[in-house]
Amino acid sequence: MNLALALRSRIEQNPAAIAIESREQCWTFADLADRSARGATHLLAAAPPGDGPIAMLMPGDARFFAWFCAVALAGRIVLPLNARLTAAELVQQLDDARVQYLICDADDARLAKIRAQVPGLVAVETPAFDALPVTAAHLPGEAATSESTLAVLFTSGTSGRAKGACLSWGNFAASAAGSLERLGPAVGKRWLSCMPLFHVGGLSILVRGMLYGGPVRVLSRFEVTEVSDALDSGDIAGVSLVPTMLSRLLEHRAGRPASAGLEVLLLGGAAAPPELLARAAVLGYPVFSTYGLTEATSQVATARSRAVATAESPPMFPLQGTDVRVVTGGRGAAVGEPGEILVRGPTVMAGYLGNEEATARVSRDGWLHTGDVGLLDAEGGLHVLDRRDDLIVSGGENVYPAEVEAVLLEHPSVAEAGVASLPDADLGARVVAWIVLRDGVAADAAALSAYCSDRLAGYKRPREFRFVGSLPRTASGKLQRRRLASLTRNS
Repeated sequence: MNLALALRSRIEQNPAAIAIESREQCWTFADLADRSARGATHLLAAAPPGDGPIAMLMPGDARFFAWFCAVALAGRIVLPLNARLTAAELVQQLDDARVQYLICDADDARLAKIRAQVPGLVAVETPAFDALPVTAAHLPGEAATSESTLAVLFTSGTSGRAKGACLSWGNFAASAAGSLERLGPAVGKRWLSCMPLFHVGGLSILVRGMLYGGPVRVLSRFEVTEVSDALDSGDIAGVSLVPTMLSRLLEHRAGRPASAGLEVLLLGGAAAPPELLARAAVLGYPVFSTYGLTEATSQVATARSRAVATAESPPMFPLQGTDVRVVTGGRGAAVGEPGEILVRGPTVMAGYLGNEEATARVSRDGWLHTGDVGLLDAEGGLHVLDRRDDLIVSGGENVYPAEVEAVLLEHPSVAEAGVASLPDADLGARVVAWIVLRDGVAADAAALSAYCSDRLAGYKRPREFRFVGSLPRTASGKLQRRRLASLTRNS
């Protein structure tokens, strides 16, 4: 199976079913197939067959997925670029991937700078699909295997320079099957996508829709009023969010319960504070906590049931076909003992594009070494603590920033919290918290310090609080702790 055959199968079953809808478009699977095939023919004329990826720099709308499919049908690897990056950052990724062809809108202000710094780069125009010729009967992508690389997705780079994870159709299909087994029929119903489509979380929603026939309503970005209104329509069965999105949604809705028809709210991207899960559960939101990463095609482990209003985060269990281990000091960790999370299974990437050294560092003995810290309980449930690279060692004690952040987020004046370390002559590293206050409320360092004193051991408590206007996040909403130290106070 490959993308071309999956799309063909879908239009054979029900060509008139809605595939993707947005403000501007509402396409059936037949529409999507026609536009993708026309786009593939256009690409074959503009970019002769080759092995290198074709990059995409486009807004996250219905056109994005049509061109994504077009690249695959043309027999080329798709490299979706983060639309929020600067020209300099895009040039770095284009160089790393040795891209020769870039699909983008001609009016993108970054295009001139990119072309000036990437010699030989060809910008492929994206005319209206109706203006493109009818396609040939067969396209190169129809011969791809399930193991062939479908897409290269750059990681967020939280542990250094971003790397391109090579993901196959088989990876995406296995992830979709695991989602269906864990989340049930909602996977094949209408799903709201407000995650970036250049991100594995956004793309996975579209692939699940193609495989199981569920329409996807696409929002080009997370805008809390639009998301709330879409959920209130009553026809959304599933939505994927990160904790900051859920927090903003609950605040915007001001105590209103979950919308009718919502069966799954898949919550991932970062550890969710138990207080947030409890608030959502009281209001009836069907939150399923999940842990995943780009290198494993999104979900790795997901809760078996919706969150309930307790003070504990629910355990997450590996998806169908996926194995999870926790190791420390070169051995398997005991039950309840923190260590590095390792993953094995059909969703794990083949490696990083053109970077054998980085691939060898994370792929050893058939296991993907995630760099994340977690523990397994007696039932085999996974509890994620933090990223290993974000771990703070203060005075010889291990401090997990996510744990401290979760406590700070329970304070009624705190809208956002980020925790990292700064050098300290006595402790080696001191715990520092960057705080965004809620509108119209006040709190000072003394108040937050007193609040933490009753809830955290002394070595975990922030030694310093810095109040800022916003925290640095990736396009998918993940906190970028490495950038906290550079923030200006009250910015």
